[in-house]
Amino acid sequence: MFSGPIPALVTPFTPDGRVDEKAFQALAAWTIAEGVSGIVPCGTTGESPTLSNDEHHLVVELAVEAAGGKVPVIAGTGSNSTAEAIELTRHAKKAGASAALVVTPYYNKPTQEGLYLHFKAIHDAVELPILIYNIPGRCVIDMTVETMARLSALPRIVGVKDATNDLGRVLKTKRACKEGFCLLSGEDGTQLPFLAQGGVGCISVTANVAPGLLAQMHAAWKKGDTATAMSINERLMPLHEALFIETNPAPVKYAVSLLGKGRCDVRLPLAPLTDATKERVKAAMASAGLI
Repeated sequence: MFSGPIPALVTPFTPDGRVDEKAFQALAAWTIAEGVSGIVPCGTTGESPTLSNDEHHLVVELAVEAAGGKVPVIAGTGSNSTAEAIELTRHAKKAGASAALVVTPYYNKPTQEGLYLHFKAIHDAVELPILIYNIPGRCVIDMTVETMARLSALPRIVGVKDATNDLGRVLKTKRACKEGFCLLSGEDGTQLPFLAQGGVGCISVTANVAPGLLAQMHAAWKKGDTATAMSINERLMPLHEALFIETNPAPVKYAVSLLGKGRCDVRLPLAPLTDATKERVKAAMASAGLI
């Protein structure tokens, strides 16, 4: 259903702090022209925790318009409030999104049964395909393979963005879940070995600034040209690392600004990058041939 490189798009802001609609759509259109397989608005990289509901709705609508049917739009609609997640998912469907990316509820620390009931409630309320977003590093909780397999039995739970950084988890999930369950990496630095373990793509931070190279890497992998895929992966590794020296998305927004595709401003409580991190990001982009 979904595969290849899929950028988790940043949300550029204007100097007065509003969503920069023009910059956002230009960035989305550029990544699509470079060969990405889909786009994700309102994910972690899109600063969803600090977007108001109205801004969240706006960004999803802008993404659908920018995509123009060329690639699927997987709208981030997660919340630690089940009712709010349902509302955001309903809006995504109405706006024309292809699927919803729903993060595990942060802060509440639900049990595995609570996780199951949360996702089932969203599934039952909205007729839209759902990708589970499992990212224990941000949410504190980890959905087990057993819970994911149980959820995969529901018809509209179609896959996972796996940001556990556990490469053994990929094959375990593939074996436990229904046939065709979509396995997408959420970690740029391990996306190539993730593919080797049975994954089909990556919801990527780096694809905001290197969409063409990542499209080439995934295409090479699909053709069986592992040498080319590995060469591109090695070329991009310093960038993958640099984009997470400080909290995402501050580094990638700075990288986007170096390409002239949006300001580097982030909303509090995220802070502007240190000069040392800026130099690391700039050097990694230059090493990859992006600037």
